[in-house]
Amino acid sequence: MKRLGCIGLFAGLALIAAMFLVVQNWTGGGPLARETSVIVPEGASLTRAAQEMEKAGALASADRFRLFARIFGSGAPVRAGEYAVPAGISPADLLALMQSGRVLQRLVTVPEGTPSVLVHDALMAAEHLEGTVAVPAEGSVLPDSYSYQRGDTRAAVLARMQAAMDEYLEKAWATRKPGIAVSTPREAVILASIVEKETAKPEERRAVAAVYSNRLKRGMPLQADPTVIYPVTKGRPLGRRILRSELRARNGYNTYAMAGLPAGPIANPGRASIDAVLDPAQSSALYFVADGTGGHVFADTLEQHNANVAKWYALRRARGEM
Repeated sequence: MKRLGCIGLFAGLALIAAMFLVVQNWTGGGPLARETSVIVPEGASLTRAAQEMEKAGALASADRFRLFARIFGSGAPVRAGEYAVPAGISPADLLALMQSGRVLQRLVTVPEGTPSVLVHDALMAAEHLEGTVAVPAEGSVLPDSYSYQRGDTRAAVLARMQAAMDEYLEKAWATRKPGIAVSTPREAVILASIVEKETAKPEERRAVAAVYSNRLKRGMPLQADPTVIYPVTKGRPLGRRILRSELRARNGYNTYAMAGLPAGPIANPGRASIDAVLDPAQSSALYFVADGTGGHVFADTLEQHNANVAKWYALRRARGEM
């Protein structure tokens, strides 16, 4: 009897040890040495997903993983997509990851004021997007960060960028203040693109919008340098000073040689610049010039403006810039 008792005890201990090993194999750290991305194909079964993970080094055995998943797993299906698989992930956590659908998201970022040629460059340079796109219409893209997955098309991502602009512009236009200088959403985008290029300080946007709004209402030329540059570079950096001939050029964009808005936007304005045009500051200013700190000083009269310009030139000469 004692012998039978010992055999039973050893058998029980062996069973406990085996169960511990099984649990350890399921919940303990896996073999993956460093984080990697793995694609679970569309329509893949648990078997196919496990095979892909084994190929990537995330599993020691696809067959053992499949067996344990059926014993310990929830039974939910795995979901297709590209996964960022962490180093040392356990089989249990790997199954949960594939069932969650938390696929790897990549981003294309469009900063505020980006011209469409550079939006096109960003889309074409984005890794793992497919297909090609033409340069989008200027002002049609809402600056933001847009997520995508491996295998998405550039056309689909661009369509989301443009749909976001349409949606935001519709909502913003519905809340515009009365008496503003623009009469259509397109005009709002055109003016907002100028505001976007004229100041890098968020707190100045409504003041800059007010200056241009006041000029439009009086029939004065906007005299915005970025509109002179746009026909020359289509939004790319000029890399030099504006030429006198460019200030005199008549091309539908040069706001020194014409009154009113240019023929179209000169960049893709962000939400804040659109909002500034639709609700400009209460101001009678007609002029502004750089103040040397990255901002601007505003003036109601030409006499005041000329004095501000003289101060700016003196500061530049003191800095050795002139």
